[in-house]
Formats: sequence, C-alpha cells, structure tokens
Amino acid sequence: MLKELRPALVLTVALTVVTGVAYPLAVTGVGAVVFPSQAGGSLVMQDGKPVASELIGQPYSDPKHFWSRASATSPYPYNAAASSGSNQGPLNPALAEAVAARVKALRDADPGNNAPVPVDLVTASGSGLDPHISPEGAEYQVARVARARNLDAAKVRALVAANTEGRQLGVLGEPRVNVVMLNLALDAAR
Repeated sequence: MLKELRPALVLTVALTVVTGVAYPLAVTGVGAVVFPSQAGGSLVMQDGKPVASELIGQPYSDPKHFWSRASATSPYPYNAAASSGSNQGPLNPALAEAVAARVKALRDADPGNNAPVPVDLVTASGSGLDPHISPEGAEYQVARVARARNLDAAKVRALVAANTEGRQLGVLGEPRVNVVMLNLALDAAR
C-alpha cells in the first residue's frame, strides 16, 4: 500500500510546486517585464495617485461627462469583484424595464436629442465592467456634454476622436471610445 501511495504523494507535491508556484511566478514575471502597464492594472495616475484604470469602466451620471455602458455588477456599479453579465435574455421583462429606464435617463439628460439611442448605452457588456462605448454612443452624447461644459461641439468631437481606439491589429473588434480616458481628457481641457 505504501508503495503505491508514495509516488502519488510525490507527484502531487511536485505538480503543486510547478503549477501552483513556479508557473504563476514565471507568468507574472514575464508579464511585468513585457507588459508592465497592463500587469500593473493599466492604472491612470494623476499627481502621483491612481485615479482610474483604463480597463474598468466608471459610473458617470453628471451631464458634463460622457456616460459609460450600464454595469451588470449590481448593486454596486463597476464592482470588479462581481464581474459578470446579467444573464438576462431578450424576452426577460427585467431587461426591458432596465433598458427603458436607461433610455429615459438619457432622454431626460438631453431632452432636445431625438436621435436613436445607441444600444451600447442602454445594455451592459458581457463582463459588466467595460470602459468602452461605440463612437456612435459617444457622438450621441457630444451635444449634451458640450452644452454642459460651455464648449464648442467641435472641440468635444476632437477629444472623442483622440480617444477613439481602432480595431486591434487592424481587423479585430470594432472601433471604440474609452469613456474613462475621454472624461479625464475633458476634465483636463478645462
């Protein structure tokens, strides 16, 4: 019996050391050397203090800021510890109510805007933490933000364009606007 048990225990300890200690340390080390910003959380620093991450959305409701996608990490918006989708299907009445409430909030914040509301402004992303919206979602909000900040709409559009990311490797994904970075740029433009 001991003859069969010993190899199993040795293998368990060896694999625990390799897969539980050595491999994670190696991957973390390579990540820190090759991708230092991403490995550090892609933190955005102002005055030596972290104010946001480029990878995690923030809740905005002030008309002077661009609004992010809705977060599915209820009850706390953009709670990274609760990353997940809502798992609400298109026929779920709760989803329809949430979308209607989000459309109403956008319309109330900008009553003169009769353009169709882009879908990404009223639905959550798969992770519930996405910091990006579509360029159409940003364009929908340009007039409201420009008016609230007493800025020319062309200047706000230029900031949107400067914070629009293209497709990855030129072919993957869709163009997108990082709302966190855009709002920080707007705040700095004062």
